[in-house]
Amino acid sequence: MNDLSTFVGPKIEWLAISPLLTLLAGALVLLLVGSLTSHWPYRLYAITAGMTSAVAIGFSIYLWRDVTTNGPRLLIDGALALDQFALLSSIAVIVAVLLVSFITSDYLSREGSDLPEIYALYLTSAIGALVMIAANDLIVLFLGLETLSLSLYLLAASNRKQTSSQEAGLKYFILGGFSSAFFLYGVALTYGVTGTTRLISLDLALNAYIAVPRNDAILLIGIGMILVGFAFKVSLVPFQMWTPDVYQGAPTPTTGFMASVGKIAAIVALVRVFVVAFPSRSDDWGTVVLVLSALTLVVGSVVAIVQTNIKRMLAYSSISHAGFILVGLEAASHRDSVNVGDGLIAVVVYVVLYAALVVGTFGVVTVVARDSSADATSLDSFKGLAKNQPLLGLVMTVFLLAQAGMPLTSGFVAKFAVIQSAVAVGSYQLAVIAMVCAVIAAFVYLRIMVSMWLADSPSPEKVVVPALSRMAIGVALAITLVIGLLPSLILDITSNLTQLATK
Repeated sequence: MNDLSTFVGPKIEWLAISPLLTLLAGALVLLLVGSLTSHWPYRLYAITAGMTSAVAIGFSIYLWRDVTTNGPRLLIDGALALDQFALLSSIAVIVAVLLVSFITSDYLSREGSDLPEIYALYLTSAIGALVMIAANDLIVLFLGLETLSLSLYLLAASNRKQTSSQEAGLKYFILGGFSSAFFLYGVALTYGVTGTTRLISLDLALNAYIAVPRNDAILLIGIGMILVGFAFKVSLVPFQMWTPDVYQGAPTPTTGFMASVGKIAAIVALVRVFVVAFPSRSDDWGTVVLVLSALTLVVGSVVAIVQTNIKRMLAYSSISHAGFILVGLEAASHRDSVNVGDGLIAVVVYVVLYAALVVGTFGVVTVVARDSSADATSLDSFKGLAKNQPLLGLVMTVFLLAQAGMPLTSGFVAKFAVIQSAVAVGSYQLAVIAMVCAVIAAFVYLRIMVSMWLADSPSPEKVVVPALSRMAIGVALAITLVIGLLPSLILDITSNLTQLATK
């Protein structure tokens, strides 16, 4: 029998993981106190989730200053990384939780089902996302992935009154299970070759690994399966088939949450794994990423044109945005280029700005849709919106223009960053494809704007924007415009993002 008294656990810097602990505490309060007390007053569930998020943001900003002063480092015996790359992405995730919680409160009150479990699932999803973002070990990354995924499955199926919501949750669960299986089998094959699952150790092992005769088949299959697992989560073509159906069937605030938090976590984790663990094989996976990016850009932009439901349009739009973000990862695969760091910076800038942008867009869709049916989010439901509600129509127009990448919006800053990173490393063909697809995708947003401004409304009833939703949409709009007008606000803080924690 082993003597447990000799066991020495890893050193834990509790302050360094304070954002995770804060989110966990908020989730426990909502679940335990919420289940043991009568129904809380209107908006109190959302305010509790919002206050939890605000405290977590405060801790993250403190840690940002600490990393700026003392440099990046690994935590809990190397399981998690504490660096600005992870912290900026984590702040974006927590801000998205804060904004979506406010939008959800008004949505659930309208549906007559304002309950604490939805907000608790938002917080547990964020916990999984933060673990994925900071994971320095493939097993830890898998735990974060499953925490995020299981929460999202439940959120997608949370509207029990709508069959489409339950169907969306089931589809997401089944295909998500496949993607997790691919990812885990890829981890197993990679471990079989290298004997480790730590990202830093993987790089060291692969640099010292010389096969005689050189045959990396098992290793490349493992890396490929890990990439396939990520491709499902990020909605890369041809693994995007779940996205339109799940986005349309899930409750609209949940759709915005998946499009922001889910995409941030999957993409940042994907970038960290391949840049930290597999840079020695970048000649192999870089080509695959280029092809996936091009396919995703083309399919996402073209197929969105023929959609008639706003949520399906935005689903294919999110697929197209994933293609843009992958342009930055492809740029980061050019290890011999002096501009390789531009790709990492472009990826984080894009996902951070896209998170605020997509939350605001789905916030407007939530308040415009008067019920949970598919017809409520059809293109016809936006007819005459700007005539009945000029301010709301103008806000939606700003979000759509930003998604199209128009100047003076955060979308332009994001798209310019990834295209510039591709040009800097010589990936001219991918940069051209991205620019052409940006023009094609602009037609999708133009269709919605034409419907809002030029068509007549089928209903004289004005859209009511509740207070919390107004606040959340206003914050998203401010981020979109301020970063578009003053891009230096975010670009100035990204200079150290390429300094990833390695020890």
